[in-house]
Amino acid sequence: MGPVKSEVIGSLLRPPYLVEARRRYEQGEITAAEFKRLEDRAVDEAIEIQTQAGIDVITDGEMRRYAFYGHLIDSLDGFDKFGGWGIEFRDETGEKLRLQRPVVVEKLRWRRHMAVEDWTYLRARTSHPAKVTLISAQQAAAYYDPEKSRDAYPTREAYLADIVDLTRREIEELRRLGCTYVQIDAPQYAALLDHDLREGYRRRGSDPDRLLDDCIEMDNAIIAGHSGMTFGMHICRGNNQSKYYAEGGYGPIARVLSRSRFDRYLLEYDDERSGGFEPLAEVPEDRVVVLGLVTTKRPQLEAEEPLKRRIADAARIVPLERLALSPQCGFASTMEGNKLTQVEQRAKLDLVARVARSVFG
Repeated sequence: MGPVKSEVIGSLLRPPYLVEARRRYEQGEITAAEFKRLEDRAVDEAIEIQTQAGIDVITDGEMRRYAFYGHLIDSLDGFDKFGGWGIEFRDETGEKLRLQRPVVVEKLRWRRHMAVEDWTYLRARTSHPAKVTLISAQQAAAYYDPEKSRDAYPTREAYLADIVDLTRREIEELRRLGCTYVQIDAPQYAALLDHDLREGYRRRGSDPDRLLDDCIEMDNAIIAGHSGMTFGMHICRGNNQSKYYAEGGYGPIARVLSRSRFDRYLLEYDDERSGGFEPLAEVPEDRVVVLGLVTTKRPQLEAEEPLKRRIADAARIVPLERLALSPQCGFASTMEGNKLTQVEQRAKLDLVARVARSVFG
């Protein structure tokens, strides 16, 4: 893989025909084969818009997932899909939305691969550099509930040990099939920089700082020893239908940047909720920081010059050759998607690629 200066985070807006097909499939109105054909079509379209925009590394748009974590829930037996701790998302206007998370209720059993289908189809459809997204142990930790999960796993640690093993096994298979770049999504780390969410962990019996250290260790274990692969970690503050759940700079969790062993850190920096670039001083000198400066939450297109100025500001802390550009999050972390159109999404992808070419050459 050459130098990667522009990439997407993972998900793209689902075409309306795919949303409708998923509903019909779940109602038993169309067969698995009919649904699969429409998923394939949506992936083909996702590949095309990213390649046309000139993005350096593309994904399949996560078209086969109902949410960015869907690959985990759908490929393992043992989760109650909507039985978990509800999390509140909000936006600048004060509008709120509650997402019911999955929760582990039985010992996890491997049913099928998490992302091998995503990768093999993508690989067969394009020669363009591409990546696969999986979730972090730290994100999976949110799907453990001391009450509901206790019969399956007496401790969160026991559950996460299985998550680490199953994810490592997936990465080994992806590697065998020619995948060289895996992005690990870890938005839940941002829950540990937000004061209110830290309090929520304490109330549920977890010390947030200890949880932070444990999760860094587990995410390092997931990526250790897979030779020839690049690993990115994406940390944002929540993304669901243009809403977020956390706010604050990366300072309180800066040790994720200094102690985890990822090659690339894909970070959210699209507005004042994100804080300043100072915590980037913690990033070791052999790593790349991908600046998520272009928002996926609002349709308005950013102006190029302010983006270039912000990259220059970040370059005072991390040298330009170790910086890259991306949107701050996926366009559709859940199937419903953020509040912008396919045309507006395309304009954002064009912008990311254009500014990256202009700044990094």
